Amino acid sequence: MTAKTWLTQEAADRLNHELRELETTGRSEVVKKIEAARAEGDLKENGGYHAAREEQGKLEARIRQLKALLENAEIGTPKGEAGQVNPGMKVAVEIMGKKMEFLLGSREIASGELDVYSEQSPLGAAVLGAKVGDERSYTAPNGKAITVKILAADFFA
Repeated sequence: MTAKTWLTQEAADRLNHELRELETTGRSEVVKKIEAARAEGDLKENGGYHAAREEQGKLEARIRQLKALLENAEIGTPKGEAGQVNPGMKVAVEIMGKKMEFLLGSREIASGELDVYSEQSPLGAAVLGAKVGDERSYTAPNGKAITVKILAADFFA
């Protein structure tokens, strides 16, 4: 069973629009590039053909990614209560004496105003389920243990 991903309605709408564009306009443009490159002749030595096929592979991978994400999305208000860290929450923490705010959830909901950490990231996994005032620790990529104090956890609007 795949875990649910929380998305705002705005993010879900944006991703649905991207998916529709890729499945229609994106696919037809790549097919045209492949056909044009194929018409140039020898496919073995045709850089344009290989580049278009690689572009097609990336496009199809993004389509599969978007479909999976949207099929397993929980759209709307995140579950839980203010003061407890759950996906879809704006979280304020103190790390090594410095205050930091971020959104816990899918990077697909990033709007530019906040950094986004997934629940699977070391920091995200450490704070998930914690309450305001709790201290948690996680291991940084360099192997160092880092302590995090939860200062606030509020619904992301």
